[in-house]
Amino acid sequence: MIPLQKPGAIIVIFRKASLFLLRKLTDIFKTYRAKKVKISLKNKIRCIYFVFQSTFQKLKPFIMSSSKRWIEHFTVNATQQRIDWSLKPGITQQQVGIIIRSLQAWQLGETSDGSHLIHASTIYSKRIGDADYVDAVSLFIREEQKHGNNLGRYIDAIGQSRIKQNWGDTLFRKVRYFNTSMEIWTLAVITVESTAQIFYQALKDATDCSLLKQICSDILIDEAYHIDFQTERLAIIFGSKSFMGKMFMRNMYTLFFFSTSLVVWFAHKKLFCAGGINFKKYLRKMKFKYMKTINRATLIQIKTNAVFHVISKII
Repeated sequence: MIPLQKPGAIIVIFRKASLFLLRKLTDIFKTYRAKKVKISLKNKIRCIYFVFQSTFQKLKPFIMSSSKRWIEHFTVNATQQRIDWSLKPGITQQQVGIIIRSLQAWQLGETSDGSHLIHASTIYSKRIGDADYVDAVSLFIREEQKHGNNLGRYIDAIGQSRIKQNWGDTLFRKVRYFNTSMEIWTLAVITVESTAQIFYQALKDATDCSLLKQICSDILIDEAYHIDFQTERLAIIFGSKSFMGKMFMRNMYTLFFFSTSLVVWFAHKKLFCAGGINFKKYLRKMKFKYMKTINRATLIQIKTNAVFHVISKII
């Protein structure tokens, strides 16, 4: 069996690249010190610059193999069965009244056919020469649809009806209908998946229903990998931009992330509060998720670009 892809893989890769860089520089300077050769400051900087270049060239094979690794992960994960459907829903009518509107809205959002995302990923994959990426996205969408089916099955089991329209879902569908940018898609998915992690944890804690808890746990396990899948892609897309482009888009990412987070809070604050999450706690959690996703995917590249820019001016 192929092992599951571990969350945070791209961060591990960047750490390994940084360690390789430090070891390489240390070896070079030790060699010169052993030979008692003096190196001018300018030559030291030139050496650092070229080692930087060779180090980040080593990330290219990882980027191109990324899609294959995610196909392997999603294929294996599709075989995992974490829900015991023989359990009966153990939820009170009062609890149903608290969670049902939000549960219906998220169930609807999880059932998209993903055709617009497939279209955007097809255009993007042709541009970068990575045909496997479309297959990885297709499997990602299939996993999201599994969540929608499981939530729908639970709604049916508690005697409630599924909805076919919701203002939040309608707004999101209108935006994605005209969107063919993989960058915007990736940013949107990271943001929504980050709020989803908090939402499903709150939903899990809002009742004592064992079946609902299992459904939420299954989704939360999948979402951790989904966020890493999208964060990895955002880092790759972000890396192709100029230094000024990175500075501008990082600010746009941040604005989009937190403004969308506020919309989700006001739409589902009743359920969040039922799960023990007040507004202050919600914002703290979203800030933490921002630091683990968008901040990690962008800040290291901006700092690296700044170093390259300074060094290139010197040499």
